[in-house]
Amino acid sequence: MEPFTHAFTSLALARTVRGRLPRFGAAMMVAAGIAPDLDYASYFAGPAAFLRFHRGALHSLAGAAALSAAMAGAFCVLDRKWPVSQAAQARRHAPLTFLPAFAACAGGAGGHLLLDMVSGSGIELLWPFRVRWFAWNLTANLDPWILALLIAGFLLPLLFRLVNEEVGDRKRGNGVSRAAILTLILLGAYLGARAHLRGEAMDLLLSREYHGRVPLTAGAFPESSSPFVWRGLAVTDDTIEEAEVSLVPGAYFDPDHSLTHYKPEDSPALQAGQRTAAAAQFLVYARFPLASVERIEDGYRFEIHDLRFASNDMSPANMFVRVDFNASLDIRREGFQFASSPNP
Repeated sequence: MEPFTHAFTSLALARTVRGRLPRFGAAMMVAAGIAPDLDYASYFAGPAAFLRFHRGALHSLAGAAALSAAMAGAFCVLDRKWPVSQAAQARRHAPLTFLPAFAACAGGAGGHLLLDMVSGSGIELLWPFRVRWFAWNLTANLDPWILALLIAGFLLPLLFRLVNEEVGDRKRGNGVSRAAILTLILLGAYLGARAHLRGEAMDLLLSREYHGRVPLTAGAFPESSSPFVWRGLAVTDDTIEEAEVSLVPGAYFDPDHSLTHYKPEDSPALQAGQRTAAAAQFLVYARFPLASVERIEDGYRFEIHDLRFASNDMSPANMFVRVDFNASLDIRREGFQFASSPNP
């Protein structure tokens, strides 16, 4: 998910345990909740680097643990460089030690991994021990409903506190903590509802025939605008069918209105493209790969796209492989490209 959702989620987590956090506890959780997205900088090194590093090392269990340890150490140094007064120390904070700092950072980083596993293209959770992408596909990278819920959970307690001060009620309670707990409960309920809706969409996709073809597997991918609308893909023997699935009460799903993507016929150029290193790397990442081969001036062009991304999706996660061969099927160019490239 995008950084604001990560930041507000980490802040909500910090507020639920604010009485037990060490010094800089909230700052550590928010910083660690955003830090894994530092790997987005790989975008500027091109699509191959982005595929290799984004949502990889820093989004794995091992990488998040190493990142949390590094940040905990940095905050421990900051605590020693910026000591609190003796009165404040006796009243609230003991000197910061590594284990409490690591626990706070791990909480923020763990929340980040969980949110990214339910959204977007997924994460390489087991890197470097296993190259596998984990994705639950419950929400888009930007879910306005989640962001609105988190912002409301942050702002409403502040508003209530201002109202209480205006009417002269200055009692201090743990209302902010209760509000943060309620926010996280509502967030969990929302994700649970989306998981249920995705299951319904999958069942609907698998229960129909598409232009007389029986689906073998299917996938449902979320839309940002509504939790009731999903972009569906159904794989048959020789096609991949694309259709919008609406779970709004009273909506009718017509599989014969699906957009048909035909799988390519077998050919030497297709086999040569599938054997390339770029294709092998991309197929680990892709969920619904579709290859194509076309004749160009003095050879062949082989491409693989991942149909889980819509044709108008210009996000960096939407990449594809392109390999150009000469007439003898020797590789002339091989690599990855962003779908948003000016001249793909």
